[in-house]
Amino acid sequence: MASNKKYWKSVEELKDSSVVETLSKNEFVENIPADDFLGDKETLEASSTSRRDFLKYVGFTTAAASLAACEGPVVKSIPYVVKPNDIIAGVADWYATSMADGYDFANILVKTREGRPIQIMPNKEANGTTSARVQASVLSLYDEKLRLKEPTKAGAAISWAEADKEIGQKLISLKEAGKQVVLLTGTMASPSTDKVISEFLTTYPNAKHVVYDAVSESAAADAFEKMYGRRALPNYKLQNAETIVSFGADFLGDFHGGFEKAYIDGRKPETGKMSYHVQVESNMSLSGANADKRLVAKPSDVVFSLLNLYKELTGNSVASNSTPIDAEIKKLAKALKKADSKGVVMTGVNDVNAQLISLAINQYLSSEILDAKNSLNIRKGNFKDVEALVSDMKSGNVGGLLAVNVDPAYTLPNSAEFTDSLSKVDLKVSLSVENNATTNTMEYALPAPHFLESWGDTQFSEENFGLMQPTIQTLFNTRQVQDTLLKWSGSSTNYYDFLKSFWSDNVLGGSSWNKALHNGYFSKAVDASSVSEFVSEVSISEVASNLKKSTKASEMELNLYTKTGLGDGKQANNPWLQEFPDPITRASWDNYLTMSIADAKALGFENPVKDNGAINGDYAKVTVNGEEVVVPVMIQPGQAKGSVGLSLGFGKTFGLKDEMKVGVNAYPLYKGGNNIQYNVSIEKVSGTHKFACTQVQKTIAGRHDILKVTSLKDYKNVDPKDHHHGWNKPAYVSYDHKEVEANTIDLWDEHNREVGHHFNLSIDLTSCTGCGACVVACHAENNVPVVGKNEVRVGRDMHWLRIDRYYSSEVETREEAKELGLSRGATYEALETEAENPEVTFQPMMCQHCNHAPCETVCPVAATSHGRQGQNQMAYNRCVGTRYCANNCPYRVRRFNWFNYANNNEFDFNMNNEYGKMVLNPDVVVRSRGVMEKCSMCIQMTQATILKAKKEGRKVNVDEFETACSSACTTGAMVFGDVNNKEDKVAALAEDKRAYNVLDYLQTKPNVIYQVKVRNTNEA
Repeated sequence: MASNKKYWKSVEELKDSSVVETLSKNEFVENIPADDFLGDKETLEASSTSRRDFLKYVGFTTAAASLAACEGPVVKSIPYVVKPNDIIAGVADWYATSMADGYDFANILVKTREGRPIQIMPNKEANGTTSARVQASVLSLYDEKLRLKEPTKAGAAISWAEADKEIGQKLISLKEAGKQVVLLTGTMASPSTDKVISEFLTTYPNAKHVVYDAVSESAAADAFEKMYGRRALPNYKLQNAETIVSFGADFLGDFHGGFEKAYIDGRKPETGKMSYHVQVESNMSLSGANADKRLVAKPSDVVFSLLNLYKELTGNSVASNSTPIDAEIKKLAKALKKADSKGVVMTGVNDVNAQLISLAINQYLSSEILDAKNSLNIRKGNFKDVEALVSDMKSGNVGGLLAVNVDPAYTLPNSAEFTDSLSKVDLKVSLSVENNATTNTMEYALPAPHFLESWGDTQFSEENFGLMQPTIQTLFNTRQVQDTLLKWSGSSTNYYDFLKSFWSDNVLGGSSWNKALHNGYFSKAVDASSVSEFVSEVSISEVASNLKKSTKASEMELNLYTKTGLGDGKQANNPWLQEFPDPITRASWDNYLTMSIADAKALGFENPVKDNGAINGDYAKVTVNGEEVVVPVMIQPGQAKGSVGLSLGFGKTFGLKDEMKVGVNAYPLYKGGNNIQYNVSIEKVSGTHKFACTQVQKTIAGRHDILKVTSLKDYKNVDPKDHHHGWNKPAYVSYDHKEVEANTIDLWDEHNREVGHHFNLSIDLTSCTGCGACVVACHAENNVPVVGKNEVRVGRDMHWLRIDRYYSSEVETREEAKELGLSRGATYEALETEAENPEVTFQPMMCQHCNHAPCETVCPVAATSHGRQGQNQMAYNRCVGTRYCANNCPYRVRRFNWFNYANNNEFDFNMNNEYGKMVLNPDVVVRSRGVMEKCSMCIQMTQATILKAKKEGRKVNVDEFETACSSACTTGAMVFGDVNNKEDKVAALAEDKRAYNVLDYLQTKPNVIYQVKVRNTNEA
């Protein structure tokens, strides 16, 4: 049906704000100081470029930009003297491998150029997926600031032989003395490493293995072990689900590693069926933003509503409290009963009793969606064991601590207690990739290689094995942890031989090692007889009673979470991730206290927007369990009243560059590893915080039909182009006194585009979860510079691809409000009520590569022009930086280089050091200051595909064309291809009834096509 929804991006747009109005008319709020420059004769005469005088005299007022564009850098290269046999210069090699850093786990493909990994993509054959963090992890390989480079003892360099001798002797003496040695690791998810560790523990019977995950899912593993007899996490076949109910589990984010691909596979409107997803939560999460229905509740009410759902479904009376959403919970119970075994419930509350209730509900439903056989082996940390370790250290009962790639000195809530207790430990060894706060407190620091330099294996689930192989020679004097443990165990075998032998004996079952290594994965069916579906009866009444007692509802409650960009903070020194805008708040370089509009008004917090587009915030002192942190406040639509949210992973300082030391460390508030904390005190304190937030910059909100959203019922039953009720109506214009479709009228003669290739990119808004993996992939492929917090703050971010987040409210339009006699204040009051729980839609926005591009017609030097294959092209050496093109672009997707971001100490990121530059793609130029840049639709990739086919004497294969964003898209929301090849997927998508162009009435005729978003309102 036709919609009266108003789309908006920030709270400021709900107010009668002259600032927002000004920003909408003026994207470029800071001009080049050309007048100051041109008015200074001495400055002009000092210039070595005579063209400046000419430009002055002809009155060309953007001289400074023009000159900057003409002063490009000169880079000298040294050719191979003898070419390596396995490298063809200019041709990329791809390796299949796996990533497992204790928090992120993925089957991936790694692109290398001349022996350097430069990009990561999902290994889709292995059902692999990548997040923004996985995409960015290639840059962490080249982090010369943070990585350990050689073994040290008490800060002084030591050889590996000396370290082995000294540590080996101490381990033997501790064994003889019967003193406990603890091997503290994160989740390895590696069966061969488990075997290495078991051999180490056999050699040292006094040793103990403790698994510690900074962000705990210990309660879920405990509950699964109680109910199914083994410590693991449940898997979920969301592609088969009819009804999905989540109580605070952000399963499109970091919950159990994320299930975005399976989720979207079950939400294809063209099949006529979509899962019905309801999210019950207090913080606005990725899962909540994508839900068909979102119920807002305080954290304590989320817990009680879970109990009430169990009561409503089973009829069993258990201890609980009533909540404001109980009426909705009754509807949910009916929907789940209707779905029967196709229904599933999950919870993100890190409490073993809450997890048991969730499992019991699924057991009652006989849910086929919860997969107990193919369980997950990621995040198996045991928080209670870690607490016991700190207690034992404090008591002097630990003789040796071997910490492997963990940082409890930063991440433990009682980190000070941990570091103080280290003085009572005789042997302190850190085996780590990075020089973190924990490594700094240890006597020995032994460098481990990055996963892209390592051999290894993975087993993320019972059925799926992966292999890890090095994609580059080790950059520093490192040694794998497995080799170290084997050596200390007295074995003469190196880890590579051990790994190969282990796979031959335990995994492959006669299959080829080389084939498995080439593919990067190996699938092995689970022996159903060895896995019990349900082994333990649990007293639910006792569980419910315990859960009610531990849920101490209070006036203000805190929900701790992880942001899509930074996760648990392992990659806090990665500038790609720091500059990555959060999908929900659109803020980068920060964490903050998210607060509802109502609470912010009551407590006096504001987020004023400055006239240059920058957002400010007030500070709050947050007190939980006696711990205090001072953090800025971000007012967040959709945040539950009486609750606040704060992300973990920020506030890391040790070993980081000054630019990366941002945010506040929230781990001190993470008591017991529980993401919900009660009895929270919030006090406004003095000071103003400067956010780097893009939510009111480059917005195209307020224009007609940016987004098109419909229900599954209307999608199936209503003609999309119905003039009155259609959900994909074309734009109409008046022509010859008649109303006709805008796309039938043209100001220009059409060129014949049916010959050769013609590229289109289709973006399915139903399948886009807003995860942002495409944003980081674009950064890596196209050498997009990082500009830092201050530049992002004033709208100078350089992202070629952004993901606009729009809120929508079903209220009257301003015109209707006027007709009804409503005042502007009354209209905005209605909008603000809707803002308590708005609908959210994500829209990736890049250069639309218009066939009738308004940027091309206004460029005075023809720097931007249209290619024969449909791409809008930039000739950087022609661009003089007038910025006419950006002002004439209705999509606001062009970026101006204000500065040289490479080789510039003012921008001390990866392009300012020799290691960081190793990640640069040699197929794409690094742009100089004073020029415009934007999405090129990865022209280097399309041309490489054409040249490859030409070299092999064939046509380009069906769906062979790809861009960085389409390759990285886990859910398949982005599909790229040649519309002139009718077998390419994109050709059918371009003609699909859901297809539309943004701002189509402008007649720009983009080559980027969007598919109308479909929500399942459970009416179909």
